[in-house]
Amino acid sequence: MTVPETLVDEHHEPLLDKCGSHLDENRNWPTHGTYEYTSYYHSRREIVPFTDFIAMDKEFDFVVIGAGPIGAALAFKLATDNPTSRVLVVEKNWAEPDRIVGELMQPGGCQAMEQLGLQNVFSDISAVPVHGYYISYRGRQLHVPYMHDANGQLRGVSFHHGRLVMNLRAACKAQSNVVCVEGSVTELLGQMDNNRFTAVRGVRVGPQRIQADGSDECIDVCSRKLTFVCDGITSQFRKQLNERPVELISHFCGLVLEHEPVSSDTYFDGPTGTTSHVSRPTDTAGNPLPMPHNGNVMLDGVGPVLLYQMSERETRVLADIPGPFLPSESNGQLRETLRTSLSHAAPKHLYPALHAALMRALDDSRRIRCIGSKFIPATANNIDGAVWIGDALNVRHPLTGGGMTVGLWDVVILTDLLRTHDAANSQQVQRVKAQWQWRRRPRALVVNVLSVALHALFAAETKELGLLREACFEYLAKGSHYTMQPSGFLSGLLPSPMLLIFHFFSVAFLAVYLRVSDESVAYSGGSLFYRVYSAFYTLYIAATVILPVIWRELQP
Repeated sequence: MTVPETLVDEHHEPLLDKCGSHLDENRNWPTHGTYEYTSYYHSRREIVPFTDFIAMDKEFDFVVIGAGPIGAALAFKLATDNPTSRVLVVEKNWAEPDRIVGELMQPGGCQAMEQLGLQNVFSDISAVPVHGYYISYRGRQLHVPYMHDANGQLRGVSFHHGRLVMNLRAACKAQSNVVCVEGSVTELLGQMDNNRFTAVRGVRVGPQRIQADGSDECIDVCSRKLTFVCDGITSQFRKQLNERPVELISHFCGLVLEHEPVSSDTYFDGPTGTTSHVSRPTDTAGNPLPMPHNGNVMLDGVGPVLLYQMSERETRVLADIPGPFLPSESNGQLRETLRTSLSHAAPKHLYPALHAALMRALDDSRRIRCIGSKFIPATANNIDGAVWIGDALNVRHPLTGGGMTVGLWDVVILTDLLRTHDAANSQQVQRVKAQWQWRRRPRALVVNVLSVALHALFAAETKELGLLREACFEYLAKGSHYTMQPSGFLSGLLPSPMLLIFHFFSVAFLAVYLRVSDESVAYSGGSLFYRVYSAFYTLYIAATVILPVIWRELQP
């Protein structure tokens, strides 16, 4: 496999080969094209420091708290849909963020970007097209491609999280009716009853870093229409809406592999990117990934191990450690757990190049970056004048990479409804919220439930869950709708809760068959009576995995 020489400029331009063409030859991918707001990427001219904001007019039509992916996309759409309205975006730090999740956009999220008018947002950041999933389990490999539409195969995109956020922020900064403030929102302002907000009419804004003694000067900002809480997974205002305890499911530990780029036509042919690549995991040349330009899921570790490219030269590794408690790094337990997990996920005799790269990345890392994986179901919002959206409202396990897809579609649906209603009329806004909750629920439920259920199966801490994991792999390997409809759930393209339940219990009944017939490798042995008993106990375990999560998602 020949690896072309490449050039990368300081502004993260896409990689070019000697002839000046993109390594990904298909010009239809969303990573191509010119981004119209590139000149605003590094610009700070449009950012108002808190000290300067003090002297400005404090009345705005819309206030957006947080300029992450969802907050920035929302602010851009509000500004373009309401050109005569003033939009305030308050963000603590407008510098490029550095996170180890939120680096893969499913095709459903790409469709939402198009709906928002941000279809070129993946350009100029060295983003890589994603065609589907490569899954490895017990020495077997499986490719789950994304669905097709009338124009060919749909695709996702993987990237550096911070670069995408900066492109989204650049779109905000380019809008003349958006005021970007670098500061902190310290509290919501409005009417309260029994220490709970009944109406939000504005926010209190302070400097970037708030003193513990409360001595900082803060100013009150009036929101004439709506305040949007988009301050992410660590939202300080979530408890005003949802007091349910946060469920910590596991931790993702992140590493980075560096490698040579691989031309996409090595793995894909045809204008729609249909896979023609037969995995060669023992190939040590170039990129060590089993299948570049795909999400690679290795199921034989302590928990699932994910690999996806952030650029043509860099791949993110996310190793899951199940359970709410993380092994200590100070005594070396965390590194030993990761070494075991990575060695089992990519054994040396099957993946020599990948195994060596993983061990090298683990040994070279000074500090293991970890992030908790949580589940927070959405709740109905009856607070007048405010909307919680994105991870401030609803969090799912990051295993399936569906968080931004859910959040962006929330923005699409909400802004579509606001276009035909008066955002200053509280009664109309309450109707908008009710319609929004109803319209967002199918996609959010499918993505959220699937993320938690798949993690339970892929982490497989019991024999029954291990049997379900094996049945899931066998089910996906059947092809046809057994593969493509689950692919639609993963990609955010098939928001059908009933179809999700059908496929999940189809997997469960396949597990019953594998156990009773004694064809299972994960759970074998025992008399016929015991196999029948354990098979139907596995069916019960399957129900306990998915039904409580669905119930929590359906609660108002």
